[in-house]
Amino acid sequence: MDDVESYRSQSKKRRSRYLKFGLAAVIFVVILAIILGVVLSTASNPSGDNLKSTVITRCEKFVESTNISRDCQKLWNLFEQAYVGRDPCAVPPEAYNPLMAGTHLDPSCNRMMFWSKTKDLVHDFTEKRDCYQTLEDTLLGSVMDGLTWCGKEGTSETFTTGCPGWTDCDNNPVRSFWNRASAEFADAACGDVTAMLNGSIATPFSPTSVFATIEVKRFNSTRMNGLNVVLVTNKNDITTCENPSLKVLQKELDPKLKYSCKELTQSNIQECMLSPDPACGACW
Repeated sequence: MDDVESYRSQSKKRRSRYLKFGLAAVIFVVILAIILGVVLSTASNPSGDNLKSTVITRCEKFVESTNISRDCQKLWNLFEQAYVGRDPCAVPPEAYNPLMAGTHLDPSCNRMMFWSKTKDLVHDFTEKRDCYQTLEDTLLGSVMDGLTWCGKEGTSETFTTGCPGWTDCDNNPVRSFWNRASAEFADAACGDVTAMLNGSIATPFSPTSVFATIEVKRFNSTRMNGLNVVLVTNKNDITTCENPSLKVLQKELDPKLKYSCKELTQSNIQECMLSPDPACGACW
């Protein structure tokens, strides 16, 4: 009988321990679920504080390195006014007009560089040689490069996830910004202008590119002397300056503008950007 009572007592103790372990496990799972829910909620509905910090920090670094006078807090205020509280597919390029007017682009005549499908190479070149200025080398371009943002109706928050992609709708905040900034950059083009185009594709002057649909259409012969195309090729590419799409480019230009085109291999450009000897433009 004593053995039976002892067994029952031990059994109750084991059940009690199992119950405690089970309860602890349930509590742990519940706490973990709550933490995960908070994290996911924060990720899907960011406050925009991180974006604001990034924009202002980039702006301040640019201002310091270039010795220009700009109010970076004002830049942020003008920037967010364009999209906050709006349907993320209903932000036209014109929404950024106050931002463009409030930051003012200082053109670099004879140094302005446009590009299409050559982003990595052209920025590597301008970084190493500092001979030319792309849109992404300007204040707004350098601050916004690589960022994603949008707003939503009924809220004053800025979001960095859940935003429409470049092709999801025409008037999304990011696409509209770059279209408007590209127009501003092209309007300021002056002197001899250069464009680095991709000679490894069938149509270096793509009719759907920002360069074709926005920038070329805004080139002004009263400010510009001409356009110099640098066609970047690789060893086995067959695209040349006689490419039909480049003939279309020539026709798109004001007849008063001079036009030239030169084929250069990517390796030639890379060698040039690493050499301290050639003067700006001597690579082509």
